[in-house]
Amino acid sequence: MIAALLGIPVGLVWIANLPYAPIRRPIAQTAPILLLPSYISIDRNYRDALQHLQQAEQLITQATTPADLDLGERQLQQAQENLDRLPIWFLNDFPEYRHWGYGWSFQSAGFNAARGRVGNLQAKVFQEKNAQTALLASEQAIATAKQQYQQATTAVDQQVALTQWRTALNQLQLIPGQTLAGKTAQPKLVAYQTEFDQLTGQLIGSQRASSVIEAAKGFASRASQASQNPPHTVEEWMMVEQLWQEAIDALRQVPSDDLQGYGAAQAKLAEYTSNLEQIKVRRQAEAEAVRAYQQAQTETAQLQALADRLNPNEIVSRLQRIINQLERVEDGTTVYLDAQNLLLQANNKLNQVQ
Repeated sequence: MIAALLGIPVGLVWIANLPYAPIRRPIAQTAPILLLPSYISIDRNYRDALQHLQQAEQLITQATTPADLDLGERQLQQAQENLDRLPIWFLNDFPEYRHWGYGWSFQSAGFNAARGRVGNLQAKVFQEKNAQTALLASEQAIATAKQQYQQATTAVDQQVALTQWRTALNQLQLIPGQTLAGKTAQPKLVAYQTEFDQLTGQLIGSQRASSVIEAAKGFASRASQASQNPPHTVEEWMMVEQLWQEAIDALRQVPSDDLQGYGAAQAKLAEYTSNLEQIKVRRQAEAEAVRAYQQAQTETAQLQALADRLNPNEIVSRLQRIINQLERVEDGTTVYLDAQNLLLQANNKLNQVQ
């Protein structure tokens, strides 16, 4: 067929193959041999379009990395350019053209199918790009939230960071699972969620520990207030003792796996335990002082009742026992002043008898 073109002016062939339907249509009907260069170009572009389309489809649908998607998109763009070079009017006028033994693969059904595949792949590339953007944005948001959480100096700042982290995790979950980004996001989501749950669990534990420590401080404050301005009775010291014990019991509820809270609780526990022991000493001293004073009072009353029937030695002996009892009454107890007054009387009486 190329030989048939010999002798035909090149300019005429060039004009005949201009991409204008008003020129090509009558030539295709009367002298199709002049359009042989166009037929060859059409056939080549169509074959190239199918080849690029096949490569694009494989790269896009079986992508394992973003680079595969980028390469697939370039192949798809090349396929689109090849299809754009095909004269649609010719396809509509001569859908299955054959002339002088020249048959080609440029078919109406095939062209429409290729154009449909291009459209579907373009939609998939668009979805993949959006998914990649969402993945990068979510990962960046998580990284930012983690940094803000680590740098937070207050519970409010920590809560704000965790809220942003939770929002980023939700966005990560929304990435379509059939996309490359969605498949990439799944294992990352599990790791991010695990880390988030651990941190929130620690925060909840820390908040619980803080609440327990604050409750213990409340008991301690009440105990301190109740122990002010001594002396106090045994019953009052027992109430103070109970408050310190409740503070200690609260601190013992802080779990050891909460390192920060546990350390703070242990420090307070040592302080409160020491305070409790001091209160026990004060309560014991009060109880012993009251018993000694009451015993001295009883013996004083007995001595007064029997004074006329006792000889001087017996009186001295009884007075000495009374004095010994009164000297056991410690300063800072409720009966100390009364005991000192009674002690003075006993000593004066002893001096008289001796």
